[in-house]
Amino acid sequence: MDILTTTHVAFFLIVAAGIALGRLKVKGISLDISAVIFVALVFGHFGIKMPSILQKLGLILFMFSVGIQAGPGFFESFKKTGKILIALAVLVITTGALVTLGMSWIYDIDPEMAVGLFTGALTSTSGLAAAIESTQSPAASIGFGIAYPFGVIGVILFARLSPKIFRVDIREEERKFEAELQSDHPQLISRNFIVENPNIYGKTLYELDLRGLTGTNVSRIVKNGEVVRAEAQTPLEKWDIIRAVGTGDNLSRLVYLVGRETQQEIPMRGKTTVRRFLVTNKDVINKSLKHLGLLQNYNATVTTIRRSGIDITPRATSKLRFGDKLTVTLPEENVGRVGELVGDSRKKMDELNFLPIALGILIGILLGEISIPLFGDVNFKLGLTGGVLVSALVLSKIGKTGSIIWNVSGTANMFLRKLGLIMFLSVVGTHAGEHLVETIQTSGIRYFVSGIVITLVPMVLSISLGYYVLKMNFLSLIGSLTGSMTSTPALSAVEPMTDTNAPQIAYATVYPFALVLLIIVSQLMAGM
Repeated sequence: MDILTTTHVAFFLIVAAGIALGRLKVKGISLDISAVIFVALVFGHFGIKMPSILQKLGLILFMFSVGIQAGPGFFESFKKTGKILIALAVLVITTGALVTLGMSWIYDIDPEMAVGLFTGALTSTSGLAAAIESTQSPAASIGFGIAYPFGVIGVILFARLSPKIFRVDIREEERKFEAELQSDHPQLISRNFIVENPNIYGKTLYELDLRGLTGTNVSRIVKNGEVVRAEAQTPLEKWDIIRAVGTGDNLSRLVYLVGRETQQEIPMRGKTTVRRFLVTNKDVINKSLKHLGLLQNYNATVTTIRRSGIDITPRATSKLRFGDKLTVTLPEENVGRVGELVGDSRKKMDELNFLPIALGILIGILLGEISIPLFGDVNFKLGLTGGVLVSALVLSKIGKTGSIIWNVSGTANMFLRKLGLIMFLSVVGTHAGEHLVETIQTSGIRYFVSGIVITLVPMVLSISLGYYVLKMNFLSLIGSLTGSMTSTPALSAVEPMTDTNAPQIAYATVYPFALVLLIIVSQLMAGM
């Protein structure tokens, strides 16, 4: 075989062996797609190298997919409810960086190797990508390969064992979380009211804007003994009976606007079902749930929004993104109407439109070339990694420009991410493999010990501070920790510990921010 054919064969051998290795599980723990770098290191040791163009192309695709996934959550994470969790994520990552600098001083570790240990210990492949682009050194890949295995295992074990280590009563933490949730989000109840206010006779639900005035939703109406659908253009007449949903305080206001409460029951109109819908209709993208009027017009309640593999608690102000998966409780008769409203087209979901991807990457490349003067002769550039990442973050937040949808569905985004990561890891692994054995023989133990310390110290510090000083709920704290370490396997290990969704909510809040912060810190460390 000629050199080109040999390279092709080697690439797909690395990919196939890496994926197969990543699927192997020991006690439920696996390396997943990151196993590709370990296979590539072995190939590199025997003198096989992949073309550098694959590294650049893989880096671009990987960073763009990261930004597209993280965009909406990254900006939303700065809201009031997530500030403490975000602060803990900053603590975890900055502590990891400081510990890395300390260990590199103690063991005289060069900066390129140190940043690789940092990204491996915090299981951040995106941080590794940023570090390699900044350093242009294979040492970062070797450091990542040494620290990553314990980074994965250590976070999982710590998350699982932390309740015993810190002597936490999980059941008590669940009770506290439910109490906090009830306080922040009062339980919604239903009550029936008789229309007796002459001032509202003949006016439609849209004109009355009961939701805006009282925070309640009208779900059903009885007119002349017949149950009718509560739609925006439905008028209210004398002696109509309405069924409204809201908090106790909000419902009490309807007495003054509508009329007295009644115990008369209003039967359901047909059967109620739970369905999942895909958001694929361009017209509803960037529209809030409140704007769509699902409850008022279709008697439909969105219970969960799943976006890029993360479950989001829906609110009235939650804006829809292309590819969102909505879990909706609604009457069977309205299933088709809601499906038509949001799109619900698997065909559109499976289509991968490369136009917004190409335009977004092009914007990112150009953005990365802009030189910003700081002081004296010092200029700052985002570079390829930073430019593509910032472009994807902003465009994902925008969601849609004219007819161009910037958001990519979760399935398509995961494909781009894995493809980019495979290409990137195969190149950096083979280039680093040339020096792997020599590095391990001379300094393997101190690097491995450094990786363990970098993994453990930030976790112990953040849990101790959050639980003992800030008095945070332990379940939210553990979720925040797994998000800060960008460790989905650790979150999966935590889920069986509790019947609540506290860890998942904290993880979803922190993860996008931590993903971006790890990239920034890795670049800063690489440039020191």
